[in-house]
Amino acid sequence: MPRPRPEPAAKRHARRRSPFLVAGLVALLVGCGTPSPAVSPTPTTAPSTAPTLPPPTVGGSPSAEPSQDAAQIYRTIEDQVVALRELKPKAPVNPTILDDAGIKKFIADSFSKDNPDAIVAANERIYKAFGLLPADASLKTLYIDLLGSQVAGLYSPDDKKLYVVSKSGRIGALEKSTFSHEFTHALQDQNFDLGSLKLDEIGQGDRSLARLSLVEGDATLSMSSWQLTYLTPAEIGELLQAASSDESTKQLLAMPPILRESLLFPYVQGLAFVQGLQIDGGWGAVDDAFKDPPASTEQILHPEKYAAHQVPVAVNLPTDLLKRLGAGWTIALQDTFGEFQLAVWLRQNHGLSTAQANAAAAGWGGDRIAVVDGPNGTWGVIYRVIWDTPADATEFDSAAGDYVDSLATPAGLIPGDGKERWILFGSDEHTLHDIAAVLGLGS
Repeated sequence: MPRPRPEPAAKRHARRRSPFLVAGLVALLVGCGTPSPAVSPTPTTAPSTAPTLPPPTVGGSPSAEPSQDAAQIYRTIEDQVVALRELKPKAPVNPTILDDAGIKKFIADSFSKDNPDAIVAANERIYKAFGLLPADASLKTLYIDLLGSQVAGLYSPDDKKLYVVSKSGRIGALEKSTFSHEFTHALQDQNFDLGSLKLDEIGQGDRSLARLSLVEGDATLSMSSWQLTYLTPAEIGELLQAASSDESTKQLLAMPPILRESLLFPYVQGLAFVQGLQIDGGWGAVDDAFKDPPASTEQILHPEKYAAHQVPVAVNLPTDLLKRLGAGWTIALQDTFGEFQLAVWLRQNHGLSTAQANAAAAGWGGDRIAVVDGPNGTWGVIYRVIWDTPADATEFDSAAGDYVDSLATPAGLIPGDGKERWILFGSDEHTLHDIAAVLGLGS
């Protein structure tokens, strides 16, 4: 489902367009001091365990055009970003200003329009089966609340529009930083065609999140460079003060880790990934990555695997799965889970340290996950993962076995051959047993 400065993570709905969001928190986190985040996700930026819903599509009407003075400020920032990022603009970009109420309405309307209820329900089912959301939680409500509290701006490749949120009506350090970030997205789109990255391709959620991390990491590094070069000490102090008092920070921290960490991943881990490219080869190396984008969150978390062109193993579920299940069954969703989401799941509610969870997920080779709906309200979640080595698979067994047994939803971790493992969930024990049997995994 779908996910720093917030933008969610997986993209998997039929019509999802791909606006690139920036939220105030990430601007505050990564903008003041250009930190070098650790490669493994932390509680502020962790992996998600089920497919992630995409960010809402741009929609709605602008609330205000920038004044003449504001337009000059933004034009100056454009020139500065062009020089720092070393990308030439090919068309003008005129920002639209939204207030707090405007962005919240914008997000709620867009989410409802562009996220079919069936896809939201399938993702919610995965998260709840894995124990990542409370049984009574509404994923849609949480997601809209999360983005509504965090988004400070966005750029839409579909209509080439750039939006900046100004809650106070002034152009302060956050608004300037946000614009520098979103203007970088416009430059990316004009030079590399962001649509070509296929961030909304159905069934490729992990790959989409990895490519989004390239896009957001680039814009975050560009923004950080701009902040260090052009913000005054007073403006940096303004950002730091906002970081310690902003209500949106409290709202972010109160969210379920799976949503919070999916939102932050493209910014924090993406920054670390892009920073490595830029240090080694300058902005030219970052530009080259848009021509050969990352294939998985594994490559974002372990940049050496990107450099070595180590791509995920293709993992499939049986092509005749519905025939095996029998009359009345449908596949509601099929996607790739990924190392990032797997590590988040192992950390959340399981008592593993960050290091232990990351180590257990690090041998990930490839996977596939599906939600299936049956007659009379029955359902199942099927997860097949292939590990790099049998030892990696055994390490995963040790980390996840007891956790799976303790989940509220009937579930089982089933060894396959050597490097293969399955986790199955069912609406009840009988359904779980039937699903295992049709997959040839029954006892």
